[in-house]
Amino acid sequence: MKEAANDAGLLSAPPAASVRDTIGVAASLRLHWPEYLMEAGEISLYMFCTCSFSTLLQHPASPLRHFFVSGMARRALLGLAIGATVMALTMSPWGKQSGGHINPAMTFAFCRLGKIAPWDALFYAVAQFSGATSGVALATFLLRGAPEDGTVRYAVTAPGEYGAAVAFAAELAISFILMITVLLVTNHERLARYTPYFVGSLYAVNITFETPLSGMSMNPARTFGPAVYGGYWHTLWIYFMAPTVGMLAAAAVFLRARQGAPPYCAKLHHVNNKRCIFHHGS
Repeated sequence: MKEAANDAGLLSAPPAASVRDTIGVAASLRLHWPEYLMEAGEISLYMFCTCSFSTLLQHPASPLRHFFVSGMARRALLGLAIGATVMALTMSPWGKQSGGHINPAMTFAFCRLGKIAPWDALFYAVAQFSGATSGVALATFLLRGAPEDGTVRYAVTAPGEYGAAVAFAAELAISFILMITVLLVTNHERLARYTPYFVGSLYAVNITFETPLSGMSMNPARTFGPAVYGGYWHTLWIYFMAPTVGMLAAAAVFLRARQGAPPYCAKLHHVNNKRCIFHHGS
């Protein structure tokens, strides 16, 4: 497989080169706070849309709930809506600069791969959890408490009828697939520009078909936000551990397959001239 870095300028570093030096907590906050706020804003919008779309499709007072009587049809519509949201966020000006992770498990996997400084990874995670919680709060406020209804439950992710073990295995699998897809596509010279479409498509497919198993999270922050408002804590460990382990496993497999060569960068959208705070190249 050819590395994307060999493509003529496709993945070349933007004018503001990545920060390679190890910097402390104060310097990280002073230099990179815009990226932290962008990640918070992106996942806040993601959770706002997730709660809003779930309310439109599940709430008893919604006409869409009665028009689309099939649970599979409603999940497919939700998948398309969320998949399109993820694509839009990744390709937005904020996503182009922050990397568009909106997922602490993905951020930690890139940190393990040496693409993100530890302090940046920590502050990204804080921003992602905070943003997810604020997005649910915003949806609840603007929709006048409708996401609280038992049919919506703030779009919580919870194990399906097959129990916690199956939910854990399912989250592990889909998180691994998401991360390995991101790593392979972003480091392929011809496919890198289409990474947002690959990621959005995986979201759409997983929401449609995997939701009955685990609720389809792949993201500790995505589960945490609704849990804060829904009080659903007893299986939270699944959605913290399984996505993180799955994405770290994908990172390990990627390194082994490339004989230790790391990915080029941690951005999901490289073809832009936005500032990049990540480590580039090998």
